[in-house]
Amino acid sequence: MKIRRVLATAVALAVTTPAALLSVSPAYADAKPAAQTQEKQSKPTIEELKEAAAEAQKAYDKAAEAKAAGYAELEKTLGDLTEAGGTHPLAVASAAAKQAAKDAAAAKTAADQAVTDAQAALDALPEDATEEEKAAATTALSEAKTTAATAATTKTAADTAAAEAGEKLTDARIAAARAYGVLVKAAEDALAVKVAADAALAKAIKEAEEGEGEEGGDCEPELDLTSKVTGLPDKLVAGTSTDFSLRVTNGSDRHMDKVLAFVSIHATDKSGLKDTEKFFRLQWSTKSAPKWQNAEADDYIDGVGALKPGAHADVKLRLTLDKATPAGNGVAFFAADFFNEDGSCGGAPDLDMYEFDVKAAGSKPGKTEDVKPSTTPRPGNTGTTPQGSASGTPASTGTNGSLAATGSSSATTPIALAGGAAVLLGAAAVFVARRRKTGSDA
Repeated sequence: MKIRRVLATAVALAVTTPAALLSVSPAYADAKPAAQTQEKQSKPTIEELKEAAAEAQKAYDKAAEAKAAGYAELEKTLGDLTEAGGTHPLAVASAAAKQAAKDAAAAKTAADQAVTDAQAALDALPEDATEEEKAAATTALSEAKTTAATAATTKTAADTAAAEAGEKLTDARIAAARAYGVLVKAAEDALAVKVAADAALAKAIKEAEEGEGEEGGDCEPELDLTSKVTGLPDKLVAGTSTDFSLRVTNGSDRHMDKVLAFVSIHATDKSGLKDTEKFFRLQWSTKSAPKWQNAEADDYIDGVGALKPGAHADVKLRLTLDKATPAGNGVAFFAADFFNEDGSCGGAPDLDMYEFDVKAAGSKPGKTEDVKPSTTPRPGNTGTTPQGSASGTPASTGTNGSLAATGSSSATTPIALAGGAAVLLGAAAVFVARRRKTGSDA
């Protein structure tokens, strides 16, 4: 297996994903993306990547425009004439109905007072009042009562109309808020695809300039070189440290001269757009290197050493979150590779992915449970459409550019799936590049 194939399929995913984006509109068209297909493809050319990047940019611009229009519509429904100058027809109608109800209430109050005054006038007539005076007072009281009854009926109708207008406005506000939420999500997805396409293009151009072509070292897949994680909780809390472990096992019948563990942590805030990895610090220790050491920037842990057939080595890991770490979502990737003195090399063809939530400082920590990695798909397996995985349960990111879900389904986290192409591309590209670099250094 050429290790570069992992990158090629990830780039192919970044190329095909923009075509699946939905064209959203200010009229709140259904913003759910069309079904995405996962097909084997040859490595795209730079020109194809440029076209994909341009398409992704157009899709993002369109989604951003729809998002802005949706926000304007939302503002119109939220504004009141007496406050933000709401111009939505339902806002205008609601304000008018409220005023009409207020006027009707005032009219009823005045009419009720007129009845009270007329009754008082009738009661105050002297005993020697003329029949004409008594008749006039009685007529005035009768007319006041009629006017009061009419005012009461008018007020009831006005109150009903105001309530109905208010309900319609509330419904419109809820609908506008929901529609805006869909448009926000569509814009986030479009941005993730744009980032992936731009990264794929930049990577391809860099490789072309460096003349790497297809001459990278050939390595082979080794499904029996496994990495199992234990003790990683489904929630990490800012301001705390979490200890867990990674066991690398050589289940093959060959001796491996140098084995490296790969651990990569990625995290964002709740929006899924702002990286928060600077707040994370990963440390490791092994039997041969018992003191805690900071993980290097290339994500490889050079402390496993050689592994005989059937042997294993444990890597202790400590992930510390700064107290200022924003709440959000995270994902951790794990794998292992080997390099022999005779020049042969290889490793697990897939990355095991573990999702976790990031909680603000002071939150309750998550559950720590031993989890079983998903079955690693063999090369050429077409996999499935990206799916979510239960927190703390790994999903395999294979060479086919798909995520094979494991565990029970759960709410999709922004970093792992909303921008699936970006995560896969970034992880795979970095993984492949570092494999090659480490292989040449070994």
